[in-house]
Amino acid sequence: MSRATAAPALSAPFAAPGADISLTREDMKFISALVYEQAGIVIREHKEAMTRGRLARRVKALGLSSVAEYCAFLKTPQAASELPELINAVTTNHTAFFRERHHFDHLRKDVMPRLVQERSSRRGRIRIWSAACSSGEEPYSIAASCREALGHRNDVDFKILATDIDTDILARAEAGIYPAELIDRLPADVKPLMKLEGAGRGEVRMADEMRRLIAFKRLNLIEKWPMGGPFDVIFCRNVFIYFDTQTKASILDRFVALLAPGGFLYLGHSESLPQPHANLRLIGRTIYERTP
Repeated sequence: MSRATAAPALSAPFAAPGADISLTREDMKFISALVYEQAGIVIREHKEAMTRGRLARRVKALGLSSVAEYCAFLKTPQAASELPELINAVTTNHTAFFRERHHFDHLRKDVMPRLVQERSSRRGRIRIWSAACSSGEEPYSIAASCREALGHRNDVDFKILATDIDTDILARAEAGIYPAELIDRLPADVKPLMKLEGAGRGEVRMADEMRRLIAFKRLNLIEKWPMGGPFDVIFCRNVFIYFDTQTKASILDRFVALLAPGGFLYLGHSESLPQPHANLRLIGRTIYERTP
């Protein structure tokens, strides 16, 4: 990997006083290889400046003197507990409520009414997985989209699984507390779908009615998955862009194996399948249906 052009010096809050935050070519190669090994994430060359800044935060947190010292520490057996923190540091968590609105419209208007009608007749279950749920806006938007079809019925076993590799962001998602302005900016037709409580200081909390629909769990997509499925819907949006083709194909096969026939896979707006899949057909903008 070639060295990127020099980035502006980091401001004081991101580095310990006097810390050397330079990142050599060898250290960058080491970090990139370690992150790929641990999480399957490919750190692209143009992300070097961002990576340096995020590593500097770990340098400060551990009281080390340089990024080079941090890299040396990561090579020791004592660094096993630091690996999740490294992954937390380099992962990107950008999301929003009802992001890529067409997915939630499809879920709310086309998918859930049919599923509820089918499953309620035999007291069945409905399972939705938000893979890489980040700070929780996606699974709470899913819950809000499903509440209308579910109503107050108790003849359907409904649950959303929300997973992410970043332990810090998962804690924020499970707390369900957000700036009130994020809700205020929602379109008028979806805002009533949210069920909220006041949390003070310009914040709102997702009501228990919303939170109890969701189970938050840490999951590394390239490791073994403990759940057996089947899922009726899987959201995996803006995640494949961080993987290489081989990793994407492997994860996609595993998604399909857990997706019920007739179920749906939602990808991000800039994503597509790594290759055509015999058991998926495109039915809308980045919406795929699982075929028999």
